[in-house]
Amino acid sequence: MDVDAAPARGLTAYRAVLALPGVGAVTAVSFLARLPASAAAITLTLHVVLTQDRGYAAAGMVGAAATVGMAVGAPLLGRLVDRRGLRTMLGLTLSAQAVFWSVAPFLAYPALLVSALIGGLLGVPVYSVTRQSLAVLVPPERRRTAFALDSMSVEVSYIIGPAIGALLALQVSSASAMWVVGAGWLVAGGALMLLNPPTHAAGTSRTGPPLPVRQWLDLRLLGALLATTAAVIVVFGTELSMIAGLELGGQAGWIPLVNAVWCVASLIGGFVYGGARRSLPLPLLVGCLGAAALPVALAGPWWSYALLLVPVGLLIAPSMAASAETVSTLAPEHARGLVTGLHGSAITIGATVATPLAGLLVDVASPAVAVLTVGAAGLGAAVLVGMLVRPRREAPVTPSAGSQPI
Repeated sequence: MDVDAAPARGLTAYRAVLALPGVGAVTAVSFLARLPASAAAITLTLHVVLTQDRGYAAAGMVGAAATVGMAVGAPLLGRLVDRRGLRTMLGLTLSAQAVFWSVAPFLAYPALLVSALIGGLLGVPVYSVTRQSLAVLVPPERRRTAFALDSMSVEVSYIIGPAIGALLALQVSSASAMWVVGAGWLVAGGALMLLNPPTHAAGTSRTGPPLPVRQWLDLRLLGALLATTAAVIVVFGTELSMIAGLELGGQAGWIPLVNAVWCVASLIGGFVYGGARRSLPLPLLVGCLGAAALPVALAGPWWSYALLLVPVGLLIAPSMAASAETVSTLAPEHARGLVTGLHGSAITIGATVATPLAGLLVDVASPAVAVLTVGAAGLGAAVLVGMLVRPRREAPVTPSAGSQPI
Protein backbone atom coordinates (compact mmCIF):
# COMPACT_ATOMS: atom_id res chain seq x y z
CA MET A 1 0.00 0.00 0.00
CA ASP A 2 1.19 3.51 -0.78
CA VAL A 3 2.22 5.18 2.46
CA ASP A 4 1.09 8.58 1.20
CA ALA A 5 -2.41 7.20 0.66
CA ALA A 6 -2.72 6.01 4.27
CA PRO A 7 -5.06 8.11 6.41
CA ALA A 8 -3.30 10.63 8.64
CA ARG A 9 -3.42 9.93 12.38
CA GLY A 10 -2.66 11.83 15.59
CA LEU A 11 -1.13 15.27 15.23
CA THR A 12 -0.55 14.65 11.54
CA ALA A 13 -4.31 14.41 11.00
CA TYR A 14 -4.87 17.80 12.65
CA ARG A 15 -2.03 19.43 10.73
CA ALA A 16 -3.47 18.07 7.49
CA VAL A 17 -6.92 19.54 8.28
CA LEU A 18 -5.58 22.93 9.37
CA ALA A 19 -3.47 23.07 6.20
CA LEU A 20 -6.62 22.99 4.06
CA PRO A 21 -7.45 26.45 2.61
CA GLY A 22 -9.72 28.44 4.90
CA VAL A 23 -9.97 25.91 7.75
CA GLY A 24 -7.48 27.61 10.06
CA ALA A 25 -9.17 30.99 9.65
CA VAL A 26 -12.66 29.56 10.24
CA THR A 27 -11.45 27.72 13.35
CA ALA A 28 -9.85 30.84 14.81
CA VAL A 29 -12.76 33.19 14.08
CA SER A 30 -15.35 30.69 15.31
CA PHE A 31 -13.47 30.28 18.58
CA LEU A 32 -13.49 34.06 18.99
CA ALA A 33 -17.24 34.14 18.34
CA ARG A 34 -17.91 31.36 20.84
CA LEU A 35 -16.52 33.39 23.72
CA PRO A 36 -19.47 35.86 23.87
CA ALA A 37 -21.84 32.99 23.06
CA SER A 38 -20.60 30.98 26.06
CA ALA A 39 -20.58 34.03 28.36
CA ALA A 40 -24.11 35.16 27.51
CA ALA A 41 -26.07 32.81 29.79
CA ILE A 42 -24.08 33.44 32.98
CA THR A 43 -24.11 37.18 32.31
CA LEU A 44 -27.89 37.32 31.96
CA THR A 45 -28.34 35.09 35.02
CA LEU A 46 -26.17 37.24 37.26
CA HIS A 47 -27.84 40.42 35.98
CA VAL A 48 -31.30 39.16 36.93
CA VAL A 49 -30.15 37.74 40.27
CA LEU A 50 -27.76 40.46 41.45
CA THR A 51 -28.92 43.66 39.76
CA GLN A 52 -32.66 43.05 39.49
CA ASP A 53 -32.73 40.97 42.71
CA ARG A 54 -35.29 38.51 41.32
CA GLY A 55 -33.79 35.13 42.16
CA TYR A 56 -32.67 32.15 40.13
CA ALA A 57 -36.15 31.07 39.04
CA ALA A 58 -36.67 34.39 37.28
CA ALA A 59 -33.18 34.16 35.79
CA GLY A 60 -34.02 30.67 34.54
CA MET A 61 -37.08 32.05 32.76
CA VAL A 62 -34.92 34.55 30.89
CA GLY A 63 -32.50 31.79 29.94
CA ALA A 64 -35.37 29.57 28.84
CA ALA A 65 -36.82 32.36 26.69
CA ALA A 66 -33.48 32.86 24.94
CA THR A 67 -33.09 29.11 24.47
CA VAL A 68 -36.54 28.72 22.92
CA GLY A 69 -35.75 31.59 20.59
CA MET A 70 -32.49 29.95 19.50
CA ALA A 71 -34.18 26.58 18.92
CA VAL A 72 -36.79 28.17 16.66
CA GLY A 73 -34.43 30.61 14.97
CA ALA A 74 -31.56 28.29 14.02
CA PRO A 75 -33.35 26.47 11.15
CA LEU A 76 -34.90 29.73 9.91
CA LEU A 77 -31.56 31.50 9.85
CA GLY A 78 -30.01 28.46 8.19
CA ARG A 79 -32.62 28.67 5.48
CA LEU A 80 -31.80 32.37 5.09
CA VAL A 81 -28.16 31.41 4.51
CA ASP A 82 -29.28 28.87 1.90
CA ARG A 83 -31.30 31.47 0.01
CA ARG A 84 -29.51 34.79 0.58
CA GLY A 85 -26.00 33.98 1.74
CA LEU A 86 -24.03 34.25 4.95
CA ARG A 87 -23.47 38.00 4.97
CA THR A 88 -27.18 38.76 4.72
CA MET A 89 -27.89 36.57 7.74
CA LEU A 90 -24.98 38.07 9.71
CA GLY A 91 -26.10 41.62 8.92
CA LEU A 92 -29.53 40.85 10.37
CA THR A 93 -28.38 38.95 13.46
CA LEU A 94 -25.49 41.27 14.36
CA SER A 95 -27.83 44.27 14.20
CA ALA A 96 -30.24 42.49 16.51
CA GLN A 97 -27.47 41.57 18.96
CA ALA A 98 -26.12 45.12 18.99
CA VAL A 99 -29.56 46.46 19.94
CA PHE A 100 -30.28 43.76 22.53
CA TRP A 101 -27.01 43.91 24.47
CA SER A 102 -26.98 47.73 24.37
CA VAL A 103 -30.41 48.19 25.95
CA ALA A 104 -30.74 44.97 28.02
CA PRO A 105 -29.14 46.44 31.19
CA PHE A 106 -31.83 49.14 31.29
CA LEU A 107 -34.87 46.91 30.69
CA ALA A 108 -37.36 46.00 33.37
CA TYR A 109 -37.78 42.28 33.92
CA PRO A 110 -40.89 41.74 31.71
CA ALA A 111 -39.26 43.62 28.82
CA LEU A 112 -36.02 41.70 29.33
CA LEU A 113 -37.93 38.42 29.15
CA VAL A 114 -39.52 39.32 25.81
CA SER A 115 -36.28 40.78 24.47
CA ALA A 116 -34.38 37.61 25.40
CA LEU A 117 -36.82 35.58 23.31
CA ILE A 118 -36.37 37.88 20.32
CA GLY A 119 -32.61 38.06 20.89
CA GLY A 120 -32.42 34.27 20.88
CA LEU A 121 -34.54 34.08 17.74
CA LEU A 122 -32.13 36.45 15.98
CA GLY A 123 -28.97 35.19 17.68
CA VAL A 124 -25.84 34.64 15.62
CA PRO A 125 -25.81 30.86 14.93
CA VAL A 126 -22.04 30.62 15.21
CA TYR A 127 -22.04 26.89 15.93
CA SER A 128 -24.19 26.06 12.91
CA VAL A 129 -22.26 28.39 10.60
CA THR A 130 -18.93 26.92 11.69
CA ARG A 131 -20.02 23.33 11.11
CA GLN A 132 -21.65 24.21 7.81
CA SER A 133 -18.46 25.90 6.59
CA LEU A 134 -16.27 23.01 7.74
CA ALA A 135 -18.51 20.57 5.86
CA VAL A 136 -17.81 22.57 2.69
CA LEU A 137 -14.11 23.23 3.23
CA VAL A 138 -13.12 19.75 4.42
CA PRO A 139 -13.42 16.60 2.28
CA PRO A 140 -15.56 13.81 3.77
CA GLU A 141 -12.61 11.60 4.71
CA ARG A 142 -11.18 14.35 6.97
CA ARG A 143 -14.36 15.73 8.50
CA ARG A 144 -14.08 13.57 11.61
CA THR A 145 -10.83 15.29 12.51
CA ALA A 146 -12.24 18.72 11.66
CA PHE A 147 -15.36 18.25 13.77
CA ALA A 148 -13.32 16.78 16.64
CA LEU A 149 -11.20 19.94 16.56
CA ASP A 150 -14.40 21.99 16.54
CA SER A 151 -15.74 20.09 19.57
CA MET A 152 -12.52 20.72 21.47
CA SER A 153 -12.80 24.40 20.60
CA VAL A 154 -16.26 24.44 22.17
CA GLU A 155 -14.88 22.90 25.37
CA VAL A 156 -12.15 25.52 25.66
CA SER A 157 -14.58 28.39 24.97
CA TYR A 158 -16.86 27.16 27.77
CA ILE A 159 -13.92 27.19 30.16
CA ILE A 160 -12.96 30.78 29.29
CA GLY A 161 -16.20 32.58 28.33
CA PRO A 162 -18.34 32.01 31.45
CA ALA A 163 -15.36 32.78 33.69
CA ILE A 164 -14.90 36.17 32.00
CA GLY A 165 -18.62 36.95 32.15
CA ALA A 166 -18.90 36.01 35.83
CA LEU A 167 -15.75 37.93 36.75
CA LEU A 168 -17.00 41.13 35.09
CA ALA A 169 -20.48 40.81 36.57
CA LEU A 170 -19.18 40.17 40.10
CA GLN A 171 -16.20 42.54 40.17
CA VAL A 172 -17.45 45.41 37.99
CA SER A 173 -21.16 45.31 37.19
CA SER A 174 -23.63 43.17 35.31
CA ALA A 175 -24.25 46.04 32.88
CA SER A 176 -20.55 46.18 32.02
CA ALA A 177 -20.50 42.43 31.53
CA MET A 178 -23.48 42.63 29.16
CA TRP A 179 -21.90 45.43 27.15
CA VAL A 180 -18.67 43.44 26.85
CA VAL A 181 -20.65 40.45 25.57
CA GLY A 182 -22.36 42.68 23.01
CA ALA A 183 -19.04 44.17 21.92
CA GLY A 184 -17.61 40.67 21.63
CA TRP A 185 -20.46 39.71 19.32
CA LEU A 186 -19.83 42.70 17.09
CA VAL A 187 -16.08 42.08 16.87
CA ALA A 188 -16.38 38.34 16.26
CA GLY A 189 -19.36 38.67 13.95
CA GLY A 190 -17.64 41.41 12.00
CA ALA A 191 -14.60 39.19 11.57
CA LEU A 192 -16.83 36.35 10.40
CA MET A 193 -18.56 38.66 7.94
CA LEU A 194 -15.21 39.83 6.54
CA LEU A 195 -13.98 36.24 6.28
CA ASN A 196 -17.27 35.14 4.66
CA PRO A 197 -16.41 31.42 4.62
CA PRO A 198 -18.21 29.25 2.06
CA THR A 199 -21.45 27.66 3.20
CA HIS A 200 -22.19 25.75 -0.01
CA ALA A 201 -20.05 23.86 -2.47
CA ALA A 202 -18.77 25.88 -5.41
CA GLY A 203 -21.21 26.01 -8.28
CA THR A 204 -24.30 25.40 -6.15
CA SER A 205 -27.17 27.68 -7.11
CA ARG A 206 -29.44 29.21 -4.46
CA THR A 207 -32.06 30.33 -6.95
CA GLY A 208 -33.53 26.95 -7.86
CA PRO A 209 -36.69 25.52 -6.31
CA PRO A 210 -36.23 24.05 -2.83
CA LEU A 211 -35.97 20.30 -2.54
CA PRO A 212 -39.06 18.57 -1.15
CA VAL A 213 -38.58 17.83 2.52
CA ARG A 214 -39.31 14.14 2.02
CA GLN A 215 -36.22 13.85 -0.19
CA TRP A 216 -33.78 14.64 2.62
CA LEU A 217 -35.61 14.41 5.97
CA ASP A 218 -35.46 10.62 6.17
CA LEU A 219 -35.02 8.15 9.02
CA ARG A 220 -31.24 8.48 8.92
CA LEU A 221 -31.32 12.24 9.48
CA LEU A 222 -34.10 12.03 12.06
CA GLY A 223 -32.10 9.36 13.86
CA ALA A 224 -28.98 11.54 13.85
CA LEU A 225 -30.93 14.49 15.27
CA LEU A 226 -32.51 12.28 17.97
CA ALA A 227 -29.10 10.87 18.91
CA THR A 228 -27.72 14.40 19.14
CA THR A 229 -30.50 15.50 21.49
CA ALA A 230 -29.99 12.37 23.60
CA ALA A 231 -26.24 12.98 23.91
CA VAL A 232 -26.83 16.56 25.09
CA ILE A 233 -29.42 15.37 27.61
CA VAL A 234 -26.86 12.96 29.07
CA VAL A 235 -24.16 15.64 29.27
CA PHE A 236 -26.26 18.43 30.78
CA GLY A 237 -28.20 16.10 33.06
CA THR A 238 -25.00 14.52 34.38
CA GLU A 239 -23.46 17.95 34.96
CA LEU A 240 -26.41 19.18 37.02
CA SER A 241 -26.48 15.90 38.96
CA MET A 242 -22.80 16.29 39.78
CA ILE A 243 -23.28 19.87 40.95
CA ALA A 244 -26.30 18.92 43.06
CA GLY A 245 -24.56 15.88 44.53
CA LEU A 246 -21.51 17.83 45.63
CA GLU A 247 -23.58 20.73 46.96
CA LEU A 248 -25.93 18.50 48.95
CA GLY A 249 -22.92 16.62 50.30
CA GLY A 250 -21.29 19.80 51.58
CA GLN A 251 -18.53 19.64 48.97
CA ALA A 252 -19.50 22.58 46.76
CA GLY A 253 -15.98 23.99 46.93
CA TRP A 254 -14.74 21.05 44.85
CA ILE A 255 -17.13 21.68 41.95
CA PRO A 256 -14.62 23.76 39.88
CA LEU A 257 -11.93 21.09 40.20
CA VAL A 258 -14.27 18.21 39.31
CA ASN A 259 -15.62 20.20 36.36
CA ALA A 260 -12.06 20.94 35.19
CA VAL A 261 -11.20 17.21 35.28
CA TRP A 262 -14.32 16.51 33.24
CA CYS A 263 -13.45 19.16 30.64
CA VAL A 264 -9.87 17.91 30.30
CA ALA A 265 -11.18 14.36 29.78
CA SER A 266 -13.45 15.63 27.01
CA LEU A 267 -10.53 17.42 25.33
CA ILE A 268 -8.44 14.25 25.49
CA GLY A 269 -11.30 12.17 24.09
CA GLY A 270 -11.87 14.60 21.25
CA PHE A 271 -8.17 14.71 20.40
CA VAL A 272 -7.84 10.92 20.31
CA TYR A 273 -11.03 10.49 18.29
CA GLY A 274 -10.06 13.11 15.74
CA GLY A 275 -6.69 11.47 15.18
CA ALA A 276 -7.99 7.89 15.07
CA ARG A 277 -7.95 5.69 11.99
CA ARG A 278 -11.71 5.68 11.38
CA SER A 279 -15.03 7.06 12.57
CA LEU A 280 -17.41 5.22 14.87
CA PRO A 281 -21.20 4.99 14.42
CA LEU A 282 -23.08 7.78 16.17
CA PRO A 283 -25.55 5.43 17.95
CA LEU A 284 -22.64 3.42 19.35
CA LEU A 285 -20.94 6.52 20.77
CA VAL A 286 -24.17 7.90 22.25
CA GLY A 287 -25.00 4.51 23.75
CA CYS A 288 -21.55 4.30 25.34
CA LEU A 289 -21.96 7.86 26.64
CA GLY A 290 -25.26 6.96 28.31
CA ALA A 291 -23.81 3.76 29.76
CA ALA A 292 -20.74 5.60 31.05
CA ALA A 293 -22.98 8.03 32.95
CA LEU A 294 -24.73 5.30 34.94
CA PRO A 295 -21.85 4.60 37.40
CA VAL A 296 -21.77 8.28 38.37
CA ALA A 297 -24.81 7.44 40.52
CA LEU A 298 -22.42 5.62 42.88
CA ALA A 299 -20.30 8.73 43.51
CA GLY A 300 -20.02 10.22 47.00
CA PRO A 301 -16.76 12.01 47.86
CA TRP A 302 -15.58 14.64 45.42
CA TRP A 303 -12.71 12.47 44.19
CA SER A 304 -15.14 9.69 43.26
CA TYR A 305 -17.09 12.16 41.11
CA ALA A 306 -13.87 13.21 39.40
CA LEU A 307 -12.89 9.61 38.66
CA LEU A 308 -16.32 8.41 37.54
CA LEU A 309 -16.83 11.40 35.25
CA VAL A 310 -13.64 10.70 33.30
CA PRO A 311 -15.22 7.98 31.07
CA VAL A 312 -18.17 10.27 30.41
CA GLY A 313 -15.86 13.15 29.53
CA LEU A 314 -13.80 11.00 27.17
CA LEU A 315 -16.95 10.35 25.13
CA ILE A 316 -18.45 13.88 25.00
CA ALA A 317 -16.36 15.46 22.25
CA PRO A 318 -16.29 12.26 20.13
CA SER A 319 -20.10 12.01 20.35
CA MET A 320 -20.60 15.62 19.30
CA ALA A 321 -18.00 15.32 16.54
CA ALA A 322 -19.70 12.18 15.20
CA SER A 323 -23.05 13.98 15.38
CA ALA A 324 -21.80 16.91 13.29
CA GLU A 325 -20.05 14.57 10.85
CA THR A 326 -23.16 12.43 10.37
CA VAL A 327 -25.46 15.39 9.82
CA SER A 328 -23.03 17.04 7.39
CA THR A 329 -22.93 13.82 5.36
CA LEU A 330 -26.73 13.58 5.20
CA ALA A 331 -27.37 17.27 4.45
CA PRO A 332 -28.21 18.00 0.79
CA GLU A 333 -26.30 20.89 -0.70
CA HIS A 334 -29.40 23.03 -1.40
CA ALA A 335 -30.63 22.68 2.19
CA ARG A 336 -27.30 22.53 4.03
CA GLY A 337 -28.00 25.65 6.10
CA LEU A 338 -31.48 24.45 7.07
CA VAL A 339 -30.23 20.99 8.07
CA THR A 340 -27.30 22.44 10.02
CA GLY A 341 -29.80 24.72 11.76
CA LEU A 342 -31.93 21.70 12.67
CA HIS A 343 -28.79 20.14 14.14
CA GLY A 344 -28.30 23.27 16.25
CA SER A 345 -31.92 23.07 17.36
CA ALA A 346 -31.44 19.42 18.36
CA ILE A 347 -28.55 20.48 20.61
CA THR A 348 -30.59 23.34 22.08
CA ILE A 349 -33.61 21.11 22.72
CA GLY A 350 -31.40 18.61 24.53
CA ALA A 351 -30.04 21.30 26.81
CA THR A 352 -33.54 22.71 27.39
CA VAL A 353 -34.96 19.31 28.39
CA ALA A 354 -32.01 18.06 30.44
CA THR A 355 -31.67 20.79 33.06
CA PRO A 356 -35.28 20.98 34.31
CA LEU A 357 -35.65 17.18 34.07
CA ALA A 358 -32.53 16.51 36.12
CA GLY A 359 -33.41 19.30 38.54
CA LEU A 360 -36.89 17.87 39.12
CA LEU A 361 -35.45 14.40 39.74
CA VAL A 362 -32.91 15.81 42.19
CA ASP A 363 -35.69 17.59 44.09
CA VAL A 364 -38.12 14.67 44.26
CA ALA A 365 -35.57 11.85 44.54
CA SER A 366 -31.78 12.31 44.49
CA PRO A 367 -28.83 13.20 42.23
CA ALA A 368 -28.23 9.46 41.75
CA VAL A 369 -31.74 8.97 40.36
CA ALA A 370 -31.25 11.96 38.05
CA VAL A 371 -28.03 10.68 36.52
CA LEU A 372 -29.44 7.15 36.19
CA THR A 373 -32.44 8.55 34.33
CA VAL A 374 -30.49 10.67 31.84
CA GLY A 375 -27.95 7.89 31.30
CA ALA A 376 -30.71 5.36 30.63
CA ALA A 377 -32.40 7.85 28.29
CA GLY A 378 -29.21 8.20 26.28
CA LEU A 379 -28.73 4.45 26.13
CA GLY A 380 -32.34 3.84 25.12
CA ALA A 381 -32.27 6.53 22.43
CA ALA A 382 -29.08 5.03 21.00
CA VAL A 383 -30.71 1.61 20.73
CA LEU A 384 -33.77 3.14 19.06
CA VAL A 385 -31.67 5.09 16.58
CA GLY A 386 -29.60 2.01 15.83
CA MET A 387 -32.80 0.12 14.99
CA LEU A 388 -34.12 2.97 12.82
CA VAL A 389 -31.01 3.34 10.70
CA ARG A 390 -30.15 -0.37 10.47
CA PRO A 391 -30.02 -1.45 6.83
CA ARG A 392 -32.95 -3.68 5.98
CA ARG A 393 -32.39 -6.83 4.01
CA GLU A 394 -34.76 -7.33 1.16
CA ALA A 395 -36.35 -10.77 0.92
CA PRO A 396 -35.21 -12.73 -2.12
CA VAL A 397 -37.75 -12.80 -4.89
CA THR A 398 -38.73 -16.30 -5.95
CA PRO A 399 -39.37 -16.46 -9.71
CA SER A 400 -42.89 -17.51 -10.52
CA ALA A 401 -43.60 -20.38 -12.83
CA GLY A 402 -42.95 -19.54 -16.44
CA SER A 403 -40.99 -16.38 -15.65
CA GLN A 404 -37.78 -15.70 -17.50
CA PRO A 405 -34.64 -14.06 -16.07
CA ILE A 406 -34.00 -10.52 -17.28
